[in-house]
Amino acid sequence: MNILLSNDDGFIAPGINLLRDRLGEIANVLTIAPDRDRSGASNSLTLETPLRITQRGERFYSVNGTPTDCVHLALTGLYDEQEEPDLVISGINAGANMGDDVIYSGTVAAAMEGRNLGLPALAVSIASYQPQYYETAFKAVEVLLNHLPAFLEADSTTLLNINVPDIPWNEVKGFKGTRLGRRHKSEPVVRTTDPRGDEIFWVGPVGEEQDAGEGTDFHAVQNKYVSVTPIHIDLTQYAVLQSTGDWLKRL
Repeated sequence: MNILLSNDDGFIAPGINLLRDRLGEIANVLTIAPDRDRSGASNSLTLETPLRITQRGERFYSVNGTPTDCVHLALTGLYDEQEEPDLVISGINAGANMGDDVIYSGTVAAAMEGRNLGLPALAVSIASYQPQYYETAFKAVEVLLNHLPAFLEADSTTLLNINVPDIPWNEVKGFKGTRLGRRHKSEPVVRTTDPRGDEIFWVGPVGEEQDAGEGTDFHAVQNKYVSVTPIHIDLTQYAVLQSTGDWLKRL
């Protein structure tokens, strides 16, 4: 299997290096990641400045761009037609990407770019900003890879967003298919001053879980399950498509 590996935490992040080392034992892995932490970059592309690649090891590169830049550059510039990857994996991200987080997440965006360019993709996050059990996240990926062909036979167009509780593997209760939950409104920005006394702002913390009941990604992770949420790229709100058309006819 040929795997393209990326992330949004940067090429030195522990999660991507664990995946690179371990997946390299069972697959042909090309790793390309931002040269620094680009969390929250979402699906942005760099269009007004050139991208530069730095080799960091065998089939291991960093890019002075976003997670989406990394995957786009790899799939449209580094691979030749004979070795195109079978799968794109983004992660392991430090910190969950659940509910509304997926809108902003560079981790999900890197996987989504792979899906945009025609490949199956996994976004993998561990639900802690200071993870103790990256190995648990790897084990979750390993299990899913062993069973992924059966899923892809039924649906090869879906991105899987995977969130893993930060607990020992033997405490994980299993896997659950979930939907995205929802958070409350974000906390207010943090106002402060720089050393010169000029006012500056920090984006405030994310809101607490609002829709976190059974069936959501939040609920699964809180109850020691690996959450697997299928995500598609078509953002059309089909439930109101007809009523939108009817409303426009009256204009």
